[in-house]
Amino acid sequence: MNVLILLAHPERASFNGGLVDLAEESMKQAGHEVEIDDLYGESFDPVERASWYTQKANRTYFAPLTEQRAHYQSNSLPEDVQREISRLEWADLVIFQFPLWWHAQPAILKGWFDRVLVYGGLYSGSMRYNHGYFRGKRAICSVTTGSPEHAFMPFGRAGNIVEWLWPTHSSLYYVGYEVLAPQVTYGVQGGGIAYQQEDSFSNHLETAKKVWASRLSGLVGESSIPFTGWDDWDVNGVLKTSHPMRWRL
Repeated sequence: MNVLILLAHPERASFNGGLVDLAEESMKQAGHEVEIDDLYGESFDPVERASWYTQKANRTYFAPLTEQRAHYQSNSLPEDVQREISRLEWADLVIFQFPLWWHAQPAILKGWFDRVLVYGGLYSGSMRYNHGYFRGKRAICSVTTGSPEHAFMPFGRAGNIVEWLWPTHSSLYYVGYEVLAPQVTYGVQGGGIAYQQEDSFSNHLETAKKVWASRLSGLVGESSIPFTGWDDWDVNGVLKTSHPMRWRL
């Protein structure tokens, strides 16, 4: 299996970086091919702009989706975007490693979604969800938070972690990925906010690494998050009234 590990953290020696190293070692030991995609390390520019497109389909008005489609079709996308797409096409499994910043992924990763998942190439009106470009491939988010786990419970002060990660998971499913339940490492304190004494914190991080390593060994056989698909919706894209999920208590 080909495994792409995409890191979105500005410090390679961070705990997030350490989780990347752990995943790389675990996957290689299991016999998989592994490539690391370090967005900050490779100076990926997350900002979509008109200057990326040299042969504009519309020279008077910048419509990003129009240019993405035209440049995909003419094989003239920006070099960094083409490189990222090639990596995704190579990978059977993509591991997204990032910290939760302001209730979402870091801006560099959001911009990666904006620029790399190009319209007219990796998705279209009919090529979405369970008909998506990457159907048959799998993705998982390995995420770190600053606050402890209880803060991210449904009634915790930080809000339900399922809701914070839903946009990212939905975006991955939108382009066809089978999305695995996230690996969330809570309480990775820093920046002056501390929830544990230093010795307890170090033990916490070591335990988190062991938990991730244990899960990685069985990742291939895991079931994905259940999403509804085209056959489940009516002509307006609404879940059919006959669908079992309409009647779950």
